[in-house]
Amino acid sequence: MVFQEERELLIATVNNTEVKDFILEGLTKSLGLQIPLFILFTLIYLITVLGNLGMVLLIFLDSHLHTPMYFFLSNLSVVDLGYSSCTTPKVISGFLIKDNIISHNACAAQMFFFLVFASMENIILALMAYDRYAAVCKPLRYTTIMTTSVCLQLVMGFYIYGFLNASILIVNTFSLSFCKSNVVRHFFCDVPAVMVLACSDKHIREMILIFVSSFNVFCALLVVLISYLFIFITICKMHSAKGYQKALSTCASHLTAVSIFYGTVIFMYLQPSSSHSMDTDKMASVFYAMVIPMLNPVVYSLRNKEVKTAFKKIFERAKSSLRLGF
Repeated sequence: MVFQEERELLIATVNNTEVKDFILEGLTKSLGLQIPLFILFTLIYLITVLGNLGMVLLIFLDSHLHTPMYFFLSNLSVVDLGYSSCTTPKVISGFLIKDNIISHNACAAQMFFFLVFASMENIILALMAYDRYAAVCKPLRYTTIMTTSVCLQLVMGFYIYGFLNASILIVNTFSLSFCKSNVVRHFFCDVPAVMVLACSDKHIREMILIFVSSFNVFCALLVVLISYLFIFITICKMHSAKGYQKALSTCASHLTAVSIFYGTVIFMYLQPSSSHSMDTDKMASVFYAMVIPMLNPVVYSLRNKEVKTAFKKIFERAKSSLRLGF
């Protein structure tokens, strides 16, 4: 009750002035869930950091993993780490702080970097699908299609595009006026959750958000679907049971992550902010902002024999080094 009164007082003071600070509502108002959720999301973040950093280090150290597939995977791990780090630490601190206040500029910065990494995740999933298409459907030409220079150019391109895309959406959102409620009904500064607080006309900005998001999602999704259509046709023509199982396993893992990511992104961004149920959005956001970055190292790597072999080699080297040191 005290917190509610304080929040209403803070809202009242900004009703007629430009908002300078926002209050993040967080995942739940239940005091009994604060500590259990704090422990849960701390564990999720630690697993995310260790899993993704470990994957980048493993790929860097083992020369057998210096292939286009693992090059994209290492970049995905970097993106997932940044993706999660934009939101999870603030969520964790929110469980311990009564007034989870974030300044206008900090909110814009959080939203910007989240959009950067989300855009990169979107594109790299499409690039990984194309890489799998080249490996399964064009195995004899794979090394000439996915050369080192091509991979570097693709990665540089998606980093640049991620920053440009985030810049468009951040200007589109924060050029609105915020002079009513400053309570963001979310656990981080997501575009729909902030845009709904605007007191100026936001219809055109919503259309821009839907158009940009639709373009990003459907272009990447089209690449994924076309790639897997050709992969599926190639798999059906395979006479080797071993090759069939290997290709199918690779596709199943990637498609699982793609389905979760694109399903939640479409649900979140391809509708007007007035149509959003913020409580439902928060639950969906937990998956694509926290759970997916934690699961990706498992989905893409830990089930992979090459990664397991590389891990065993690094582990054996570390043991040998320790023995020699003693």
